[in-house]
Amino acid sequence: MKQSITLDRVTKFMGLGFLITLKSLFTGDLDKEGFRNFLRKVVVPIASIFLFIGLWHMGAKSLYNIEAEYKIEKALTEQGQEAADAMKACIASGDVSCQPNTLPSPAQVWESYKSLLRDHQIISADKAAFAEKTAVINAKRIAEGKDPITYTGRPSFVDQILTSLKTVFAGFLLALVIAVPIGVIIGLSKTLRSSVNWLIQIFKPVSPVVWLLLVFMIVKTMTKDSNSDSAFIISFISVGLCSMWATLVNTAMGVASVDKDYINVAKVLKLGPVQKVFKVILPSSLPLIFTGLRITLSVAWMVLIAIELLAQSPGLGSFVWEEFQNGAIDSNSKIIVAMFVIGGIGFLLDRIMLTIQNTVSFNKTSGI
Repeated sequence: MKQSITLDRVTKFMGLGFLITLKSLFTGDLDKEGFRNFLRKVVVPIASIFLFIGLWHMGAKSLYNIEAEYKIEKALTEQGQEAADAMKACIASGDVSCQPNTLPSPAQVWESYKSLLRDHQIISADKAAFAEKTAVINAKRIAEGKDPITYTGRPSFVDQILTSLKTVFAGFLLALVIAVPIGVIIGLSKTLRSSVNWLIQIFKPVSPVVWLLLVFMIVKTMTKDSNSDSAFIISFISVGLCSMWATLVNTAMGVASVDKDYINVAKVLKLGPVQKVFKVILPSSLPLIFTGLRITLSVAWMVLIAIELLAQSPGLGSFVWEEFQNGAIDSNSKIIVAMFVIGGIGFLLDRIMLTIQNTVSFNKTSGI
């Protein structure tokens, strides 16, 4: 019995509480209210997924037929009946040279996803073979104080995902390091809040493109004679500057709204300024600070794609732009794969921040 209770707790903690509901359903222990919850939390979401895929399939098929008819009609108008018949036969044969290039179907996107994974395996094998071939040479170069020979082949889709994650976490940490201390300082002083509010309101809505250009000018000047990865530096600093404002504002609001009774208790206990901040003000401000951090992480992931695209950083933004310019028959499918990956990672990052917030905060937050 104790083992069963422990298993249930672990399952709920991992967000798999529906497995407990399924177990109750099959064992006959599920009451009427539990059955309704099962329908609402399990059956309805699964049904909505199938409905979405069905509508997507029908929409893709309809657009395919419209584009195919247009190509045949164009061939008929410009080249005559023989050319139109040849185009119709070519489309029916599945020849990639004449297929309509429009919204891909779910099946095509799934095939592109598997193709990207196969491509990653091939590139990983090439990297491993390269590392093995250059191991001895690199050991000598390192002993001589020289830079090792690195793999310069194209990155795989998985490599680009990892690059984007590294960039967004670096930008998020930069935003945290800048915004939280400044937000605490601003929140402690009404005069300071009034004097810098105009600055926050002006810079907060600035486009990521503008931040990127500003950072580009500064970083290019500072790293002119450096071997560092300027594209990565430009990307993560731009991401941090774009996304830090929610944390800055929420931290200042949280500090400013700390209950005066807590401040009075700190005075009675004769706590120093630093002790008062860390023992009274920050714990009381945590709910608002984490709300700001959650928004910051979401904004960072959202603006990252545009920034990577412009900074030529080898991440998901670069992948989407290259596929768009490529114009191959499977480019649209790969872009949609990237879209689902971007959305899925964004959702997971938000859930992680929500879990951390609920762990460290007394005020539990709903999973919205």
